[in-house]
Amino acid sequence: MNVLLLGSGGREHAFAWKFNQSKKLEKLFVAPGNAGTAEIAENIDLDPNDFPKIKEFALANQVDMVVVGPEDPLVNGIHDFFLADEQIKNIPVIGPEKLGAQLEGSKDFAKEFMFRHDIPTAQYKSITKDNLEEGYQFLETLKAPYVLKADGLAAGKGVLIINDLDEAKTSLKEMLGGMFGEAGSRVVIEEFLSGIELSVFVLTDGKSYKTLAEAKDYKRIGEGDTGLNTGGMGAISPVPFAKGDFMQKVEERVIVPTINGLQKDNIPYKGFVFIGLMNVEGDPYVIEYNVRMGDPETEVILPRVKSDLLDLMEAVSKQELDKADFEMDTRTVTTVMLVSGGYPEDYEKGKAITNLNKVDGSLVFHAGTCNSGSDVLTNGGRVISVSSYGETMEAALALSFKNADLIDYEGKYFRRDIGFDL
Repeated sequence: MNVLLLGSGGREHAFAWKFNQSKKLEKLFVAPGNAGTAEIAENIDLDPNDFPKIKEFALANQVDMVVVGPEDPLVNGIHDFFLADEQIKNIPVIGPEKLGAQLEGSKDFAKEFMFRHDIPTAQYKSITKDNLEEGYQFLETLKAPYVLKADGLAAGKGVLIINDLDEAKTSLKEMLGGMFGEAGSRVVIEEFLSGIELSVFVLTDGKSYKTLAEAKDYKRIGEGDTGLNTGGMGAISPVPFAKGDFMQKVEERVIVPTINGLQKDNIPYKGFVFIGLMNVEGDPYVIEYNVRMGDPETEVILPRVKSDLLDLMEAVSKQELDKADFEMDTRTVTTVMLVSGGYPEDYEKGKAITNLNKVDGSLVFHAGTCNSGSDVLTNGGRVISVSSYGETMEAALALSFKNADLIDYEGKYFRRDIGFDL
């Protein structure tokens, strides 16, 4: 099979690494890719949201499957674009159609879906400029802290958690006034849930599903979960507290009603469902859905998938996932994210990365990198993800930290306390 993988981050490098293990793979293209994918696939200078150009490339290069890494092309309807075009409608796209992608593209859509299908989640109210007063009144019924979420995609930055009621009211007005651009023209106010977060990743063909694994990621830049939110500073899978009884509740109360809900609502869905959960005193509550794999969670989950990933993708495209062989590695995988100095605020690019060849025993997934001659340079806020296997979480982390120390570039920073709360 010739496969076109869209995206340029650590998630896409992990996908490319996994696809390369498949006997079915003939040629792998990554658009636009990074310095890591360039070593194992052919990087193509294509914007994942330029659908006509993607069509042109797919036809010229006999592409047999398109796998979508990031959320934007899905929310923008790449799957629908393929289905609507006679020349490319038979090329399977892994990732939901536009309607299903609304589970991530609109917080309000996702909340209505959860309430409709009795999926446990926080109480909420959807607010626009037209019912701002109702928003103020709803905030007054809640206890601090107050959670405000921009309805649309805001690059992972559209959520505010505020301790003061007056400040929450002011922020609500500012969000509706354009703080997050068009994404904040509707704001979802949510009851705050107190507990420990984790995510569960499911692959579905719209009828049947496979639960890949659960993972816990660390969003804050500072140790002890302090400072600004980032795209993710590290992750661990499996999650020590996510065992028997809790995972059975996740299956029965969340995963099964989600997949059944998609069918009841006639929402076609072929791809990944990322379910962000809060463990509240042993009970799972859904915080959010994403319609693709997470990053850096992909860098701990795909190394645990023992099955042929292209086999699974092909089964999804044919709606035969229930017949596919599926096995997960029981070992722990941890990843530590190396970021640019100053991230998640202003940071410089173009710093030479050295000592990649000295890494021993870990998987190195490039996130924000590019090639310049024979040099690998930093090209983003999150630069490199170092993933390691271990019989225990501690052993896997020790190896990831050891190799994270070896890799070098100006301004390198990583958190040394991944897993501190487990």
